[in-house]
Amino acid sequence: MDYLYWNKDAELSSREEIEGIQSKRLRSMAKYCYDNVPFYNQKFKKAGVKPSDIKSAEDITKIPFTLKTDLRENYPFKMFAKPLEEIVRLHASSGTSGSPTVVGYTSNDIETWTEMMARTMTCPGCHKGDVIQNAYGYGLFTGGLGFHYGGERIGATVIPISGGNTGLQIKLMKDFGSTVLTCTPSYSLYIAEYAKQEKFDVSKEIKLRMGIFGAEPSSETLRSKIEEALSIDAYDIYGLSEIYGPGVSVECPEKNGLHIWEDLLIPEVVDKDTKEPVSPGEKGVLTFTPLTKEGTPLLRYVTNDITSLNHEKCNCGREMVRMSKVAGRADDMLIVRGVNVYPSQIEHVLMGIPGVSENYQIVVDRDILDTLTVKIEVTPERFSDKMKDLVDFERMVEDELFETLRVKAKIELVAPGEIPRSMGKAKRVIDLRKENI
Repeated sequence: MDYLYWNKDAELSSREEIEGIQSKRLRSMAKYCYDNVPFYNQKFKKAGVKPSDIKSAEDITKIPFTLKTDLRENYPFKMFAKPLEEIVRLHASSGTSGSPTVVGYTSNDIETWTEMMARTMTCPGCHKGDVIQNAYGYGLFTGGLGFHYGGERIGATVIPISGGNTGLQIKLMKDFGSTVLTCTPSYSLYIAEYAKQEKFDVSKEIKLRMGIFGAEPSSETLRSKIEEALSIDAYDIYGLSEIYGPGVSVECPEKNGLHIWEDLLIPEVVDKDTKEPVSPGEKGVLTFTPLTKEGTPLLRYVTNDITSLNHEKCNCGREMVRMSKVAGRADDMLIVRGVNVYPSQIEHVLMGIPGVSENYQIVVDRDILDTLTVKIEVTPERFSDKMKDLVDFERMVEDELFETLRVKAKIELVAPGEIPRSMGKAKRVIDLRKENI
């Protein structure tokens, strides 16, 4: 198999070279944060740590963690290490649960991120000559501009269409000869669903060969459904606005984990409760320390994403650590009648049942005790069956979920197209318990 590299010297570094770079850059970053961000100066002093105590990458455990709440409490610019006149761009989260998290970028940060995205898009197989249909959102969300700059850097033709306007998406795919689609997994399936409704044969009428999908967790079964529906090769990407944006890690053609660019970032996986490092291969909460970020440098930022790290060399030649597909978020875990339930567990079960579409919604409520309802769109073929068959089907899905979750879920089957679609991240979970206290 042929593999592509954007920066071969960096991407094929040995473990010894990677660790040397990390140690040098971590020493510099610890001092930079201590000297320029009052938040970190206070954190270090409270923990009894001095920048001079950080001598190698292994000393990262001496540094206190940074939480999303720290960014919100220091809204908008108190986490910045540079004055605003040196910040050339601002991005921010939606702020649905409080003040948004704001990230500032210097010119060097934008350059680093662009190079990171060039690596990220090249890794699964994008190249000069590709026509990239970029259906990630533009604006305060980092997805659209991240892919835009990365695509232009590798010499590809970028269509900055953003999300939505699905009829135009399909028209431009055909007319412009798009070869790569970038968007959320849920939106890619909506494009396929829309095309089918319009009797548009994507396998014959468009040139798409691959897609790079991220911004929301997705299962292997969902990947297979995307690949079948659009007749493409689908690759996972991972990123978050606090750590540049998209491009933190990505799959190569081996599809055996997402390569993290360790010369630019130090990843850790720690226990959700104790925050102690877990053993290699064990699942826990992912944290990141960017090693060159100037505008909003972060140390040991806790992402709350659940994953594991694989330190084995990949067949593509890269020795940089790989992370497994995100299994969910520590703060998205639902506790239903004392049982821990992750939405990803539910998706894994549903996507393995013939007759269940890719669209579902989880509703948690309280009526003396917690209740768990899973609304499921059935496929048109299944929905056309006799009502008795649907009742039997409902019971079968309930049994399948109980076997996995060990908690009873009420299944509510709905007609195709009834669950609202999203042009970005799908809203899979609705927790009504706080409203009904």
